[in-house]
Amino acid sequence: MSKGNKFVFIVLHIVAWIIFVGLCIEAGGLLVNFVYSVFKPEIVGNLYQKLNLSSMYEQSKWVFYSMYGFVLSVSVLKAVLFYIVIELLYKLDMSKPFSGYVAKKIAHISYVTFSIGILSFIASQTAKDLTHNGYEIDKLSQFWVDSQAFILMAAIIYVIAIIFKKGVDIQNENDLTV
Repeated sequence: MSKGNKFVFIVLHIVAWIIFVGLCIEAGGLLVNFVYSVFKPEIVGNLYQKLNLSSMYEQSKWVFYSMYGFVLSVSVLKAVLFYIVIELLYKLDMSKPFSGYVAKKIAHISYVTFSIGILSFIASQTAKDLTHNGYEIDKLSQFWVDSQAFILMAAIIYVIAIIFKKGVDIQNENDLTV
C-alpha cells in the first residue's frame, strides 16, 4: 500500500473513532436522562440537548416513553454502526481485501444502516400522526431527519456487500485452481 493510501486509511480510522465517541456520548446522555426521568419525572423539562418534553409527558406518559424509545434506539444503532465500521477498518487487509470477514461486516453494516433508516422513518411517521393529535414533536425531529438517506445508503452498501461476496468466491476459486 502506498504512503498516500496509508495516510488516508489512518485518517479514516481517526474520523471513525471521533464519530463513534460522539455518538456514544449522545446515546449515553440520552439513556441517562431517560432512566433519570423514569425515577424523577419532574426533570423531563430539562433533558439532554434542551429537549423540553414536559408537555408530552403531561399529555401521555406512554407517548413520551415510546417517542423517547425511538430516539434512544436510533442513537444507539448509529453508535453500533460506527463500532462495526471501526471493527472492519481494523481487520481490513488491503493486500487481500476480498475476505469472508470483510464481506460479512459490509453486509452487517448494510443491515444496521437499513434498520436505522426504517426505524427513523417509522418514528417520523408516528411523530406526524401525533402532531395531528395535538402533541408537540418539533424537538424530536432532529433525531430522524435523514431516514431516506439511511435507506438509500443501506441499499448501496448492500450492493457493495454482494460484490465483495462475489469477489471472495472468485478469489477462493482462483486459489483452488492455482
